[in-house]
Amino acid sequence: MLDDFFTRALVAGVGVALVAGPLGCFIVWRRLAYFGDTLSHAALLGVALALLFEINITFAVFAVSASVSLALLMLQKRATLSSDALLGLLSHSALALGLVVLAFMTWVRIDLMGFLFGDILSVSRADIAIIYLGGLVVISVLLLIWHPLFAATVNRELAQAENMNPDRANLIFMLLMATIIAISMKIVGVLLITAMLIIPAATARRFAKGPEQMAILAALIGVASVLAGLFGSLKLDTPSGPSIVVAALILFILSLVSAGKHFTTGVDAKRIATGKGPSK
Repeated sequence: MLDDFFTRALVAGVGVALVAGPLGCFIVWRRLAYFGDTLSHAALLGVALALLFEINITFAVFAVSASVSLALLMLQKRATLSSDALLGLLSHSALALGLVVLAFMTWVRIDLMGFLFGDILSVSRADIAIIYLGGLVVISVLLLIWHPLFAATVNRELAQAENMNPDRANLIFMLLMATIIAISMKIVGVLLITAMLIIPAATARRFAKGPEQMAILAALIGVASVLAGLFGSLKLDTPSGPSIVVAALILFILSLVSAGKHFTTGVDAKRIATGKGPSK
């Protein structure tokens, strides 16, 4: 079944979409799009270091993305700059460092466009195993921290009052983000990863009546984007990664004509924090 390259691409893309959807919801709720961009830009530095030291690219991207997340947390506590300024500093610095390191490695021939925009049609069985195993870990951990993370998203003081340890939940969330970027880089590339995290979640918000429903819808919309993008790419002979993002954009535009109303996160966060569960 996985002998065909297009089938492998479909399986890999679906795996990434199922994980990116729920995580993307928190990016939308927390307005962390710039944070996602920062980690995706840092991924290129991870690629450069992996080639320089001849280590696994996925591991290197995760290590660099996680390091950038930890650096952000430390700088937020010590620096006088705002969070968006710190994100801009880390984002562009990591991207520039990655490009400089790659420029110095004249003995290495790499497909820079493939890293920037993805090369889903070249995924292997090993890549699929990494995506699904890593994705299973991400979803499992996200379920464990769902309540404190969501409560802290809307009302940090309330989460602290209920002894939910929002700082720990935030740290774990950042590490989960680093993981999904590392395992999905080959699908849509470092420049388009954030789009796959944000657009399906933004589309799902138009129809969801609660946080859990939005997470599920975001995953399903992401899967639909992967399927539509890959088959459209096959028919129109367009780049696969960007085609997936364009398909997600089209679904978002179509959702704008809907009369659905998105839910109010504040109410649900308070219910979750007090142990009453999400509103119906």
